[in-house]
Amino acid sequence: MNRRPSAAERMALALREARRGLGRTSPNPAVGAVLVKGGKVVARGHHARAGSPHAEVVALRRAGARARGADLYTTLEPCDHWGRTPPCSVAIIEAGVRRVFVGSSDPNPLVNGRGLRRLRRAGVGVVTGVLRAECDRLNEAWFRFIVSGRPHVTLKAAVTLDGKIATRTGDSRWVTGTAARALVHRLRDRADAVLVGAGTALADDPRLSARLPGRAGRNPLRVVLDSRLGLPRTLRLFRRGSGGDTLVAYVTGRPPGAPRGVEYVRFRGRAGKVDLGDLLRELARRNVTSLLVEGGGEVHRAFLAAGLVDRVLLFVAPKVVGGDGIPWVGTPGVLRMADALALEDVDVRRVGGDILVSGRPAGSLASPRGRG
Repeated sequence: MNRRPSAAERMALALREARRGLGRTSPNPAVGAVLVKGGKVVARGHHARAGSPHAEVVALRRAGARARGADLYTTLEPCDHWGRTPPCSVAIIEAGVRRVFVGSSDPNPLVNGRGLRRLRRAGVGVVTGVLRAECDRLNEAWFRFIVSGRPHVTLKAAVTLDGKIATRTGDSRWVTGTAARALVHRLRDRADAVLVGAGTALADDPRLSARLPGRAGRNPLRVVLDSRLGLPRTLRLFRRGSGGDTLVAYVTGRPPGAPRGVEYVRFRGRAGKVDLGDLLRELARRNVTSLLVEGGGEVHRAFLAAGLVDRVLLFVAPKVVGGDGIPWVGTPGVLRMADALALEDVDVRRVGGDILVSGRPAGSLASPRGRG
């Protein structure tokens, strides 16, 4: 006798659908939906991009008449408001769906519970919290954006075993292997924006583009912190065609004439540096929901000290630089181990010949208290 897949297994299929939209739906969440009838999957769908039909509607259209009496599995509760597309809750009711299984609750006040209440009033069965942790993780960037009004910040660094991102001469090519570098390009492909400081821009002259095997990725907005406008315009960040558009964040100085695709934006200063909170608010205003911070060490420290990092991705290579190599977190450091910043929800895995350590900062990086 064949066993019917569980609700969790059906939701796992919806999650697989949702991942197809990652990096493409901003400022909307990535959502997947699966319709099941008579124990069989009759249709699937995912939200492809902002302004296009939502995942539930895509699946319903593909199912047609087969949607009547079916069960719908969706990674995020159906919307109940009119935006660029009609409410999914209404479409579900009109299609005659029997039950709806939901992964994540929607923190958006325009949605939060409204769609589910409409479904229940119409006699549609509702089951919530199916694979909720996995569904929440899928859209953690969008949740941060909706709840706090700022982008989700991921801090990425490639370091040696002794915590260095470069030698004392600034040479950093390459700390990690090809597999780790390929994963970074996939991270950029899914991020709305990627950020570096002026020191990294000058030392590495990066493109900060998403280059995927066999094809070009989706290039994020490139953000460079150049508080005093000291960077030369010959860098690849300022060249059209080398990657995405570039936003230069500065505090003082007179911006030069900007070529197409390059924008200079002045921000409030904090100790002569760009105020990171002010910067994140402006990025959110531009519908940047996810920001990938790629260095260098002083920039890493500034974000960690401000408590603005949501996730740390540390690629660790089995190498030792020693001596006065450049650390991945700048100075000053804490004086006591008790003040060290810890990571929570830590995950460790192999990426080629390197190790990827990821986790969520438990607070902010403390400043030295002057105690020995």
